[in-house]
Amino acid sequence: MPEVISLGLDPCSERSLSASAKSLRVVAIGGGTGLSTLLRGLRRHVTAPGQTVAPENRISHLAAVVTVTDDGGSSGELRRGFNMLPPGDLRNCMVALSEEEDLLVQLFSHRFRAGDALQGHSLGNLFLAALTELTGDFAHAIQLASKILATRGNIYPATTVNTRLVALMDDGSQVRGETNISADPHRIVELMLDPPSPAPLPETLEAIEQADLITVGPGSLYTSLITNLLVQDMPATLARAKGLRVFVCNLMTEANESLGLSASEHIERIYDHTREPIFDCALVHTAPFSADTLARYAAEGASPIEADIERMEALGVRVITGNFASEGSVVRHATDHVADTLLTLGLEACRNR
Repeated sequence: MPEVISLGLDPCSERSLSASAKSLRVVAIGGGTGLSTLLRGLRRHVTAPGQTVAPENRISHLAAVVTVTDDGGSSGELRRGFNMLPPGDLRNCMVALSEEEDLLVQLFSHRFRAGDALQGHSLGNLFLAALTELTGDFAHAIQLASKILATRGNIYPATTVNTRLVALMDDGSQVRGETNISADPHRIVELMLDPPSPAPLPETLEAIEQADLITVGPGSLYTSLITNLLVQDMPATLARAKGLRVFVCNLMTEANESLGLSASEHIERIYDHTREPIFDCALVHTAPFSADTLARYAAEGASPIEADIERMEALGVRVITGNFASEGSVVRHATDHVADTLLTLGLEACRNR
């Protein structure tokens, strides 16, 4: 099985590209730790606010489109108490796009460990709740907080409509709410939003239309990825987008969401909801994991996702394979390597356009 690590672009060839292809407009769609992990890798290719654009910066504009259906933990409490959208995933994306050693960013990530009212809440979530009350607009609060943290990119909630997830399970039951869906032992057959087809921000659709590179994933198949694609006009906008559309496949299967599903079946489940193909490429990890990692995940019923390349190619998806994992107590994507590979793909697509 071939491993595609480098696509052959060198600095000289990149400098010879047209102005539009020297630096890319990038949109990353997802949620949870998967999206924030990817954004950390992309961030270093974006010029910091107030700095002069350097030749090595390969991203001229970066936008993150983030799911807003979480109803558990601090986000869930604030959602119920303030009638606002859940801030947790958006906060994590802000931190990922900021300079992490900055004290302000550390404060934004701080989670209170004591106090009956504050315990379990992060300062960033409370800060976003305060800004939402002050401005009366959740999306505006996100943009203000991003400015304060000097994030290297724009962060958009997938929708500003207060929606909840509804899942049809394989036993015919219907489960409401992300927390309940994640805890249910049955397999998800179909995911829906209530109310259905909520409107996106116009800025989101515009960013996708203008993007040179669009990524979906990594993240929980249903509750981090598909939920974004149920927003009104998102599938159609992605289907006609001119930029390179890349699915970043998860590393391991996940209880309830993707146990037993291969890489191609992840794409098929997404297409079941978008009703049309939206990917040009897929980034799939194919290197072996250590015995310790395999045993640890097997104890939870999880395993590496099968890279069934021929079946993916039959879906019209070009497959990029390689070692994209970073092994630790939890397996994550290797942020810098994944970002470098994605940007190389994006630059290649611009050159061949």
